[in-house]
Amino acid sequence: MRRIQAGNVLSAFGLGFTVPYLYVYVAQVRDLGAGTAGAVLAVFAMAALVVLPFIGRAIDRRGPLPVLVGAALLAALGALGMGLAGSVPAVVGAAALLGAGTAVMQPALATMIVWCSSTATRTRAFAMQFFLQNLGLGVGGLIGGQLVDESRPGSFLLLFSIEAAMFLVLAGIAVTVTMPRTPSLGQAPKDEKSGGGLRALLGHRAMVQLCVLGFVLFFACYGQFESGLAAYGTEAAGIEPSVLGMALAANTAVIVAAQFLVLRFVERRRRTRVIAWAGLIWTVAWLFAGYAGLGHGSQAMATAAFIATYGLFGLGEAMLSPTVAPLVADLAPESMVGQYNSAFALVKQLALAVGPAVGGPMGAALHGPYIVTFVLFSLGITLLALRLGRKLTPEQDHPYLVANARVVARHTPERAVEAAA
Repeated sequence: MRRIQAGNVLSAFGLGFTVPYLYVYVAQVRDLGAGTAGAVLAVFAMAALVVLPFIGRAIDRRGPLPVLVGAALLAALGALGMGLAGSVPAVVGAAALLGAGTAVMQPALATMIVWCSSTATRTRAFAMQFFLQNLGLGVGGLIGGQLVDESRPGSFLLLFSIEAAMFLVLAGIAVTVTMPRTPSLGQAPKDEKSGGGLRALLGHRAMVQLCVLGFVLFFACYGQFESGLAAYGTEAAGIEPSVLGMALAANTAVIVAAQFLVLRFVERRRRTRVIAWAGLIWTVAWLFAGYAGLGHGSQAMATAAFIATYGLFGLGEAMLSPTVAPLVADLAPESMVGQYNSAFALVKQLALAVGPAVGGPMGAALHGPYIVTFVLFSLGITLLALRLGRKLTPEQDHPYLVANARVVARHTPERAVEAAA
């Protein structure tokens, strides 16, 4: 588990070097224009949507380790190609490789964490993964910002080379991990042998409800960070572009500071109740955003409210990271963990593709309706979470309580039992 988490933070560190500067690199440094830069970002997302429907079966049949190594090598090739690309076909092709590779890493890493953890330890394992991802992205972004220079294309080649090197390090660490064997490895699930692997997943009502909830979660939060909410902040609230960077930094700082502080709170409560609380926190966040753009206060108050919006989003994310991913794992049959993780990753990518397309124009022009829409979406998260709770077993919704109950029952002294009788 330590090796998996080390590879996870290093790959996030590499991504942090380039993700904030991808648009500027393509449009201005390579002088390929804003249209090409937008196409590159679209290809980056579309590549993930293309590969994710097929990768889950490969993870379940071959194991997550070879899939992760292949994805890391593919992403390294894409990152290096991006740094060397000077034409539209080259940069689009590199974006496709990079997008596909980084997308496949998500379900592969999640499945490795599932295989190396138990129900009792899974919550902390996924919380650690999320914490390290944000820490790596934040540190990588800060260092990359000191190295980048728009007047020197070589500085961007350095950034992409560092990113490629981090993916190669991830592959190197992964091959040293000895994964536990499972009965499903190399064998297709019974439902899949009859052509019903996808049918079995779609027939799992709790998983379908969790996917719907996941789409709303990612649509209402991550899908708005760098599109609708940024457009709303600059247009409605008069936020300076530099404040957007401060807001994102506040989001990361809250996640890093709060992750393990809220973990004990999360572990001792039903998962669906925690998700419901996150929905309420995000509702308050959107109300802060509404005040920033529509409250007609001072510019200083608007700026503070806008930064607080991102901070509250971070608090909700810290509550969700040890909750949602372990729930996907606990819902999955042993032979379909990879397919369940890939399906949820696909839902996330769809939300991240639709979110900017819907939120961007609304945030820029329809300020009042934009805030109302996402306040309602956040309240919808709470309602969907409470509804999902009715479909879950106690072991799935509150594994900590069930595990403790089993320990107490196992260690009850015989004399105490006789006395009680």
